[in-house]
Amino acid sequence: MTRTRESGRRDAQTRADRKNQTRQALLDTTRSLVGERSFGSISLREVARGAGIVPTAFYRHFASMEDLGVTVVEDSMRVLRRALRDGRRDLAARDALPTAQNSLAILLRHVRENESQFRFLVREQRGGIAEIRRAIDTELRLFSKELAIDLARIPDLARWQPDDLELAAELIVIIMLTAVADLLDGEYRGRGAEQEIVERTERQLVMVFLGMGQWRPSSD
Repeated sequence: MTRTRESGRRDAQTRADRKNQTRQALLDTTRSLVGERSFGSISLREVARGAGIVPTAFYRHFASMEDLGVTVVEDSMRVLRRALRDGRRDLAARDALPTAQNSLAILLRHVRENESQFRFLVREQRGGIAEIRRAIDTELRLFSKELAIDLARIPDLARWQPDDLELAAELIVIIMLTAVADLLDGEYRGRGAEQEIVERTERQLVMVFLGMGQWRPSSD
């Protein structure tokens, strides 16, 4: 009886492992396809074939292609949020230029290391399937709120209203995302073009940081 129970547990674990492996294969296949194509152009049959399963088996792992797309968004946003989180270290108006340069260097490294995922986020945020756009917007709003909490810890910003902090956070995130989109745009390829993007983005961030240092909340 004990051997039977142990054998049953091993079989259940093996099935769970296989299911997880297949789910991961579906995600990996999708990520490889969206590097150069829109998510809307990818078919369920194509994803299933890439994962080595029949199309009907897809529904054991995801409720729909939209569900799969939202999961890819969540995974990709973890990469983006880590990049932006690393890049927002030591935010302080008095260190505006070093902070901007450090933030961009970190972000650029993440973009180069995860280019297909960043391409997917930029492309789908600007168009495509509504569920995926909403998922991206939701993740970005959450990140802006996280950044606003970090900003509130800066002594010079302690008296700011939450709405003002969130507005400043949104500006920083928008500037960073615009830089990512420009860097991935084929028209901006080349060292000279990339340097121009970096320098422009640095100036934009410096303006925001310095402006934050001069802003006086309405409660003052």
